[in-house]
Amino acid sequence: MTDFDVFNGDADGICALAQLRNAEPRDARLITGVKRDINLLQRVEPGAGARLTVLDVSLDKNRSDLERALAAGAEVFYCDHHFAGDIPDHPNLHTLINTAPDVCTSLLVNHHLDGAFLAWAVVGTFGDNLRDSAQRIARPLGLSAERLASLENLGVYINYNGYGSQLEDLHFEPAQLYRLISAYASPFDFMRDGAQHFQKLEQGYRQDMASAAALQPHYRNGAVAVYLFPDEPWARRVSGVYSNDLANADPHRAHAVLTSRPNGCYLVSVRAPLNNKTGADELCRQFPTGGGRKAAAGINDLPAEQLQKFIDTFAGFYAQ
Repeated sequence: MTDFDVFNGDADGICALAQLRNAEPRDARLITGVKRDINLLQRVEPGAGARLTVLDVSLDKNRSDLERALAAGAEVFYCDHHFAGDIPDHPNLHTLINTAPDVCTSLLVNHHLDGAFLAWAVVGTFGDNLRDSAQRIARPLGLSAERLASLENLGVYINYNGYGSQLEDLHFEPAQLYRLISAYASPFDFMRDGAQHFQKLEQGYRQDMASAAALQPHYRNGAVAVYLFPDEPWARRVSGVYSNDLANADPHRAHAVLTSRPNGCYLVSVRAPLNNKTGADELCRQFPTGGGRKAAAGINDLPAEQLQKFIDTFAGFYAQ
């Protein structure tokens, strides 16, 4: 029997798997990548009896490879909060999918495990920029404001680490970071024993965010703001978490961060207004390579000649 753990390389995917494997240890092959690498099931060649755990990647984007795995006789547990489309009806497929805007995969796994590793769920939920949900589920932990803030920081830093167009952009490869944190049942133990890893993430985050904060918006009106980032490793690393920061600082406005790519296209991160967390996925799916969830979505490869079309569509979509 061969086991595969397939997971998004962001905080939500990593923390969801950390919960599961602390609850049910399994010697599985890790299949992951940068945050935008979501067609992960195409890298799996399962045989009959294989067990696949798939976390925090859209079923709709992986449909054909999921059907291939099921046809080969694999058993699949699929947990996610992105647009799924029609879910295949198969006896070997077990799904836990909820696309509500205040839900993430770490939250779903936490419920599935009856809160067995709640602190990791809090980290993953903070990392997915669901602050209200994270604070709500953290209440049973009875944490001080300082200790809760440390979980939030860890979630943001793990999430920050997942962004980039290639693994070389990242401070830690997601599989490596997962191995480092999943050795601990508690994120507080990781932050104590793995202080050097935490500090590496924190230092990189602060430097990159300072670079981003120096940029002015390319376009801004009463409803939206658009930022253009250069083709630099720091810009690729910080694009998603800076989008979250913009959303948190201005909850009535939708934000888009477009990062230049070597091929002349843009990598796009979109955040719906926090006071109306909807439509980001619908907007991005209007463009090839676009997708995501209601509150946060993106486009992997927006041609430069479609920049103005994107801005016009974005502004019109969220017009007040």
